[in-house]
Amino acid sequence: MSASATESARPLAVTGVPAASTLGQWSWALFEWARNPYVILVTIYLFAPYFTNHVVGDPVKGQVVWGAINGWSGIATAIFAPILGAIADSGGRRKPWIAFFVCVMAPTSWFLWYALPGGAGLSIGWIAFMLIANSAAFEYSAVFHNAMLPSIAPHARVGFLSGLGLAAGNASSLLILVFMLWAFSLPGHVDWSIVPKQALFGLDTAAFQQDRITGPIAAVWLLLFGVPLFLFTPDRARGSLGPLAAVQAGFRQLWHTIQELRRYRNVATYLVARMIYNDGKTAVLVFGGVYASGVFGWDSLTMTVFGIVLSIFAVVGGLIGGWLDDTFGSKRAILISIGGTSLGLILAVSMTPDELFFFVPWDRAAPKIWSLPFFATVPELLYIGVVTLIAVFITAAYANSRTMLARIAPPEMMTEFFGIYSLSGTSVAWIGSFTVRWFTEAFSSQRIGFASILIFLVVGLVGMLFVREERA
Repeated sequence: MSASATESARPLAVTGVPAASTLGQWSWALFEWARNPYVILVTIYLFAPYFTNHVVGDPVKGQVVWGAINGWSGIATAIFAPILGAIADSGGRRKPWIAFFVCVMAPTSWFLWYALPGGAGLSIGWIAFMLIANSAAFEYSAVFHNAMLPSIAPHARVGFLSGLGLAAGNASSLLILVFMLWAFSLPGHVDWSIVPKQALFGLDTAAFQQDRITGPIAAVWLLLFGVPLFLFTPDRARGSLGPLAAVQAGFRQLWHTIQELRRYRNVATYLVARMIYNDGKTAVLVFGGVYASGVFGWDSLTMTVFGIVLSIFAVVGGLIGGWLDDTFGSKRAILISIGGTSLGLILAVSMTPDELFFFVPWDRAAPKIWSLPFFATVPELLYIGVVTLIAVFITAAYANSRTMLARIAPPEMMTEFFGIYSLSGTSVAWIGSFTVRWFTEAFSSQRIGFASILIFLVVGLVGMLFVREERA
């Protein structure tokens, strides 16, 4: 059978063109496997705490700097993501753009190896520049990668393929965290036969090389597993519109959708509420590791175990989110998820090495609970118990939020409103980071800075009370 006959025999994708082969569809999902570990390794659990505590050199000042970095990353995303989204919708080919952003992400990840303790290597300014560039390129690549989905998958497989990509990203992140634990963190701390006696590749853990190598690992992982997308996933044909015309066409459509929101006030109310509490959820993820490592003094070993535990419970959160939605409806599920996250955040900041629940004093010199080299005190175990609940509720809220829009948006405008949904999630993502920075700096306290995220969760929760769960 000829190639043209094989192509014509394939089912049609959502956009009406022949769908990609199974290999092409799986290669699309594999790009999430390639890209997402950067977030876990660098942004949340390993490099971020190392940077704030040992490169900046002071946990409070480090949280301020980390807030500024993520705030400026959010502003860069908010400014250019709508323009790139318009190009993705109207301008034809997507893979050249993805390739360009991969070429930004790989070297900026690799050079994080030279972020030496005490600022002895690259300056804090250069490190911040690379982190901002990488974060922005990460979000920009997502715009074009997501835009490929309707043109490669039949309608019946869009949901499956989207979920497969998210699952692949989470699975690869968890796999790398387990590898980091086995290869670099546990050697020298436990006398287990399955663990190497020394860190692999001769890494010097006293020089924090196990934290610095997260950047090169993320770069190699991206380049290695990103290749199938470019080889096997078909791209859309070159569009007839040039970049400028594509941007103009995209913004005309965006403006039309925003004007239509006036007719659908319930949907508009929901999008505003979601925009606010979503910023709070993102800030909890961005600053959770920085806060825990600074307050409890956790080392790389403990932070790696911390990341593994929370990643596992995040998977559980997705399942619980689905159960909450089916049992109570999307609105109540969101209220439960955001309310649970808010309560968890309050309990999290109530724990320090010296006190429990704000008022109960604790002797940090008290005997250890066990001989394991992590989470060996009562405050640490209580904190872990609380943040696992936060991980469950945050993941559940992400799932419930998508379902809520699907329940209330008009069917004939579903695609347009999901575009607004995506845009609203990135347009204010910088506010939460800057708020944490401002509160941390004003009160010279990581605790107060981290607690300031509660503002976004509560305001978003109150906004949801005015949303009706009914189809527009």
